[in-house]
Amino acid sequence: MLLKTFGWSFAVTVAGLALAGVLWGWQGLAIVGILSILEVSLSFDNAVINAGILRKMNAFWQKIFLTVGILIAVFGMRVVFPVVIVAITAKLGPIEAVNLAIHDKAQYEELVTSAHPAIAAFGGVFLLMIFLDFIFEERDYKWLSWIEKPLAKLGKLDTLSVIITLVVLMVSAMTVATEAAHGAGDKSATVLLSGVAGLITYLVVAGVSGYFEDKLEDQDEDEDEESEEPAAAPAKKGNGAVVGLAGKAAFFMFLYLEVIDASFSFDGVISAFAITNDIFEMALGLGIGAMYIRSLTVFLVRKGTLDDYVYLEHGAHYAIGALAVILLVTIKYEIPEVVTGLVGVALIGLSFASSVIRNRREGKPGDSSGAQSEVASGV
Repeated sequence: MLLKTFGWSFAVTVAGLALAGVLWGWQGLAIVGILSILEVSLSFDNAVINAGILRKMNAFWQKIFLTVGILIAVFGMRVVFPVVIVAITAKLGPIEAVNLAIHDKAQYEELVTSAHPAIAAFGGVFLLMIFLDFIFEERDYKWLSWIEKPLAKLGKLDTLSVIITLVVLMVSAMTVATEAAHGAGDKSATVLLSGVAGLITYLVVAGVSGYFEDKLEDQDEDEDEESEEPAAAPAKKGNGAVVGLAGKAAFFMFLYLEVIDASFSFDGVISAFAITNDIFEMALGLGIGAMYIRSLTVFLVRKGTLDDYVYLEHGAHYAIGALAVILLVTIKYEIPEVVTGLVGVALIGLSFASSVIRNRREGKPGDSSGAQSEVASGV
């Protein structure tokens, strides 16, 4: 199971490190290795979130996520995205931007870094919406019940997530964006526009994917009601999500996954410049890390880990909320990458420990029955 799931990641790691050693020597090999570890540490919570969505999709779309999705994640976000940012920021053509990335690495780094306020606002708002929609939703299992119960009641107001996000964005524009880091000056207008773009992107992609998912569920219910001998209902996991989405529902869910992955990769790409400004070293190191995140996502789905350890999704979403805040704060203040990584790992670790305690109280190694219980962990 382990080799089957992580086999390609192991192979890419060996090939990538060998290539780095040949092209750049021991120093390049070390840089690529460090970048790989950085990407995994910053995106571990991404794997948990992805697994929660991927388990709803059928086998075909899970394979698409592993093939087309990894090409988008590695080539699109780790190579093309920084170049596009430079092209837009410096008003250059694509070829000129590529030449700049290869031949004038210092200028390339400066341009990407100067675009950080816009990137942070877009990614921060998108991730904040994911966190708020999760925390305001009524769920079968509650981790920190003392805060999740009242928030679930407040969540009955459908627009509450959008209202809070817009307030946070306005506050960010009027505070941290007025004097952005690296001497970028007043970026209030840029942050507002980028944040609104992130909000619109989330509402469109999440809204459309949710619409098709609900429509598919309604069709399944109608077919069961019309049949004299109803066929077995679609398998349900965790909080009752239907497994095996296909067609338009799976397509828009796939798009949603890719946007989430992009939002998570923003901080990794920017943080990588603290280690190297070579676009090829960066792409190789972050690409290896992205492979492990993909493999870990599939591993969590196949093992049913999210069903056995029911608070893991909670921990990952709290980590997303923390990352959203960190991204917005970094518009003005520099926060070490190790802090960002440790916050996510700590929250997921606590949620995993709480899940283990819950399972022991239930007398089971795991609980995949979907029972409607609310066991507070006491964390």
